[in-house]
Amino acid sequence: ASGQSIVPGFVDAHTHAVFAGDRRHELRQRLAGATYAEIAAAGGGIVSTVEATRAASEEDLVEQTRARLDEMLACGTTTCEVKSGYGLDLETELRMLRATARLAAQHPIDIVPTFMGAHEVPREYRHDRRAYVDLVVREMIPAVAAGRLAAWCDVFCEDGVFTPEESETILEAGARHGLKPRIHADELGPSGGSLVAARVGARSADHLIFVPQEGIEAMARAGVVATLLPTAAFYLKLGRFAPARAFIDASVPVALATDVNPGGGFSPSMPFAIALGCFAMGMTFEEALTAATINGAWSLDVA
Repeated sequence: ASGQSIVPGFVDAHTHAVFAGDRRHELRQRLAGATYAEIAAAGGGIVSTVEATRAASEEDLVEQTRARLDEMLACGTTTCEVKSGYGLDLETELRMLRATARLAAQHPIDIVPTFMGAHEVPREYRHDRRAYVDLVVREMIPAVAAGRLAAWCDVFCEDGVFTPEESETILEAGARHGLKPRIHADELGPSGGSLVAARVGARSADHLIFVPQEGIEAMARAGVVATLLPTAAFYLKLGRFAPARAFIDASVPVALATDVNPGGGFSPSMPFAIALGCFAMGMTFEEALTAATINGAWSLDVA
């Protein structure tokens, strides 16, 4: 390797790699000017993937995800986090996590599993959000913990999804059952997720495109990692990226991840995430490489 650099394998600390169905048609809508919220309101988005995933067998999920993991490995990823969250019912969430466990045993990539039943409120509970939060807290989390199917519990804290109060309730329930907290925070607006992360002692708050200054300061005091997903901001055409320099200046550790998912995480490439970190978020190459390796590992508790 004379004249070359040897670096660790990349650690992709935020993915939704297990799912069924295909939402690439939404990219055409987005290129025509539709927003994330508009696509979701028209029946697309997460709930579209939920329908396809509920209809898929465990074997289907394993084989479809294996191909995605192969692509990630070819891009240099050797460890990744994988979330559930496209089931939104007990049976499918457990099926997703069992598929993840099978892949973790079979695939060369080291996989860290996360339970994310709080990814969205399913259509059948839109009239009674409280009942769905209760389902996540009282049935899903205990079942996931009993089966030792996840290390982490995640929630999408966002306007129109889960409120800060609901997010705290879910993450605290996860912690009581041994599932460590992490959170989708401040992605589409200043939703309060970064403040929730600090209050519950989350290891990582992710996305953070619209994080307020008070959220950055709270994360710094609480030792929360900022896991930034510039690839998602790029494909969602959000018009801005997370303020990586503000986090670094506040001594908040920054990790980078791809957010591989069916609706906005179209690239499995950590090198692409590194490039966006440098050219869209003002990181130095050394900062971005650190964010794609040891800081990602730290955010998953596998440093």
